[in-house]
Amino acid sequence: MRTPLIAGNWKMNGSASLVEDFGRAFAEKSFPASLDVVILPPFPYLDAARRAFDGTRLRLGAQTLNPLHSGARTGEVSGRMLKEFGVEFALVGHSERRQLYREDDAAVYDRLLAALNTDITPILCVGETLEERDAGKTMDVVLRQVGYVMARLEPEQRTRIAIAYEPVWAIGTGRTATPDQAQEVMAGIREYQASFDRDLAAGMRLLYGGSMNADNAAELLAQPDIDGGLVGGASLKVDDFLAICQSAG
Repeated sequence: MRTPLIAGNWKMNGSASLVEDFGRAFAEKSFPASLDVVILPPFPYLDAARRAFDGTRLRLGAQTLNPLHSGARTGEVSGRMLKEFGVEFALVGHSERRQLYREDDAAVYDRLLAALNTDITPILCVGETLEERDAGKTMDVVLRQVGYVMARLEPEQRTRIAIAYEPVWAIGTGRTATPDQAQEVMAGIREYQASFDRDLAAGMRLLYGGSMNADNAAELLAQPDIDGGLVGGASLKVDDFLAICQSAG
């Protein structure tokens, strides 16, 4: 049985007061026992979040990391540094990192390996643009991104990652893949994992990351191959994020 995972990606948003609001809300409100909930705030708020989330079931994640442990990389943060602040999860390959910062499949793999090597669970983000979907290339693009990483990992390493499918055309646009569209891609990812190991495929957590919100979460999470969500804008609203978490029960 796969434990659902809801991860809130704040991107370059948030504030110290929002961190406190989430800490208070999740200390007071309940959500399903068999659920992992992760908040991924900007780097400056990690320490405040660690303190605010103490005593709650909220876990801490980072939005990216550098492949190196240390060195002349101004503005970058390493996995070892993140571990000092209690970070347990890290995004790698988010569409904004791929597009805005030119991170290709090789760079994504290096970051994923750095997460694994510091005992941080990587959430590998994959997805297609609108042009690629309209051209019928969705599965080609998604499985290329997944396959580049998976083919280079050892069997044990493959069991330690989660994958988030984020259709780029549905991020921040208000558009959302229908549950059937999302399920089709997630099923394809899981089937691909079975080419390595059927137990791996059965146990890997697959998240939907395209504008999940309080209104559509329950229907998306009811799909057999969707094990959670990578939530963007709705993760900045306490009540909405709580509602999404409660939908995962």
